Amino acid sequence: MDDSVRVTVTDGEESEVVRIDGTDGEVDAGGATFRFDVGDVPETEPEETASEESTESTGGDERFVAPVDDVPSGGTLRFEARAGRRRIDGILQRTDEGVLAWENSCPHEPEVQLDRGLGALIDGDQLVCHKHGARFNCDDGYCTRGPCRGRSLKPIDVAVRDGDVILTDDRFESGQRLDA
Repeated sequence: MDDSVRVTVTDGEESEVVRIDGTDGEVDAGGATFRFDVGDVPETEPEETASEESTESTGGDERFVAPVDDVPSGGTLRFEARAGRRRIDGILQRTDEGVLAWENSCPHEPEVQLDRGLGALIDGDQLVCHKHGARFNCDDGYCTRGPCRGRSLKPIDVAVRDGDVILTDDRFESGQRLDA
């Protein structure tokens, strides 16, 4: 399977959206386990990927996501956090204090991405869900209005080091910018 597949795993109360690679495996999310096997898919020679290119340009740091200067003020930048075959879409957001990262998913309907590729809608100091109108504080991800009021965006730990955004979240092995 050349392309990853986007899957929503729900355990009744909690949902998580992940992307998976390969033809078989399992994904754990919120107490639920999703096991999959899509059968025999011919193996192909792997091509050089953007993550391989980005690790070369950053001295081999697989946790490098993007230069901090590429994260727009008043917008977001999409990236992907990886753990084995599991991939989570994320968004980077610049604040006065630095850069924050969230899962690119509305808590109301996890399959709805906040940033569909052109940057999430930001109004003042809040991220806005384009589908539901839910509003999330930029500094802590807390929803102040909309169908998921009182819930929060799921954070992904990142840090700024020497002008670069680095994935520091122990749940993931590597990161990769998605729009490059």
